[in-house]
Amino acid sequence: MQATEITRRTAAERRRDVLERLGRERDVWVSTAHPDHGPHQVPLWFLWDGRAVWMCTGASSATARNVREEPRVRLSLPDTFDVVLLQGEVEAYPASEVPDEPADAFAGKFGWDPRTEQGAFVYLRVEPTTVRAWRGERELRGRVVVREGVWPA
Repeated sequence: MQATEITRRTAAERRRDVLERLGRERDVWVSTAHPDHGPHQVPLWFLWDGRAVWMCTGASSATARNVREEPRVRLSLPDTFDVVLLQGEVEAYPASEVPDEPADAFAGKFGWDPRTEQGAFVYLRVEPTTVRAWRGERELRGRVVVREGVWPA
């Protein structure tokens, strides 16, 4: 195995790369916890609207049940070399009450519209309060790219 040299990115480069990945990627790992049942992690499709992550899951899923009890979640993009971790609180919208713009964009991205399904679905919106991003040990320092919901210029 050959080691690859990692060049440390500037904060602006990390921000740019994170936003690019949020706009391009399909899946995000969603970590929730329930006070009685403990942690739960599941991959979900997601949409980035430029400000928040939108996901959709069954209204009776463990994820939906957990966020009703504890809305704080952690999200991670599925690449352990190019780490992106997001943290925030969920705003939940039943499929019948979700705003049209993100629901239409979600359906357009995935070719699936939960609003037309027989079962009950809930949309989960997370506006990140913290985002961490790093590639390798050289980037551990300065890995927080969003703090208290503020994306630096």
